[in-house]
Amino acid sequence: MATVELEGVRKNFGNLEVVHGVDLSIGEGEFTVLVGPSGCGKSTLLRMIAGLEEITSGAVMIDGEVVNHLPPKDRDIAMVFQNYALYPHKTVAANMEFGLKLRKVPDAEIRQRVAAAADILGLGELLHRYPRQLSGGQRQRVAMGRAIVRDPRVFLFDEPLSNLDAKLRVQMRTEIKALQKRLATTSVYVTHDQVEAMTMADRIVVMRNGHIEQSGAPLDLYEKPANMFVAGFIGSPAMNFMPGSVVRNGVGRVLQADGGLVIPLRDDCACDEGRSVVCGIRPEHLAICGESEPDAFAAQLRYIEPTGSQTFVFADIPGGQQVCLIASQPRALTPGSAIRLRADREAIHLFDRESGASLQ
Repeated sequence: MATVELEGVRKNFGNLEVVHGVDLSIGEGEFTVLVGPSGCGKSTLLRMIAGLEEITSGAVMIDGEVVNHLPPKDRDIAMVFQNYALYPHKTVAANMEFGLKLRKVPDAEIRQRVAAAADILGLGELLHRYPRQLSGGQRQRVAMGRAIVRDPRVFLFDEPLSNLDAKLRVQMRTEIKALQKRLATTSVYVTHDQVEAMTMADRIVVMRNGHIEQSGAPLDLYEKPANMFVAGFIGSPAMNFMPGSVVRNGVGRVLQADGGLVIPLRDDCACDEGRSVVCGIRPEHLAICGESEPDAFAAQLRYIEPTGSQTFVFADIPGGQQVCLIASQPRALTPGSAIRLRADREAIHLFDRESGASLQ
């Protein structure tokens, strides 16, 4: 196991800076997931840790050793790529052995390491096959096996599941997480899929435009997002946002939304009256309610998306906005019908309208 530390890491492509002074510390045995939209700099950051991209400035340290100028082969890391990167003319066993042979590891030790990795990954019966004879999931296991036999200080994963179908992605992310826990190897994993990040990570690092927006445990980011970007990126379906102002009525503070609707805020809301804010409500914290329900507001059901275990309901609210909620009784819903919605005021998030920063 090893620690990985980034201090003021920057990356320029010509005059364009794509990673802006990133600081990050990854503990021994930690599974850290870098997540963010395409072009946010997460894969570039991973490649700089690996030594596949030159660092413009700053330092990358593995176990306290600055590795900026070390080639990838001398950093004691192993990387699993999106496209598997297997040699098509070599068998599964030969692919897994290749890196060890380059390092002149004794043949007996190579055989022992390959057999152990094959046993862990269920590849024992496939060692004599070629990549063209394997499924996508089997090829990804071979790529992981090639990394495991190295017994590296750090595993790096660059969107390893993006080429797999949906069912296999779910299966493989469970297997990768279990494997990482079994091996207890420090791991850095890149994905644009926030569901992967939430289900796999010990810690999530959310990136945007070459900056780290927030890092922390998955549920911490979900429950206490630092800003609107993190709030909207973490969680599926995405959080609903309603701009408005904080005002006081006879009972307490409420959100007076730009579209006219009024949403009660929790009793400990400390926002100044008249402050311009954006109210964030997750779909699971909106509910369809009856006509007599207090604090409800009118909406028109637009369409529904049944997924089997859940049904997502999209509705228009005053002001021309659309919100999403999760319904518990989807069969009774008719697109175009008038409904009433109620927000769980204890789960409402407030953000500064100008900066997007959380106000809680």
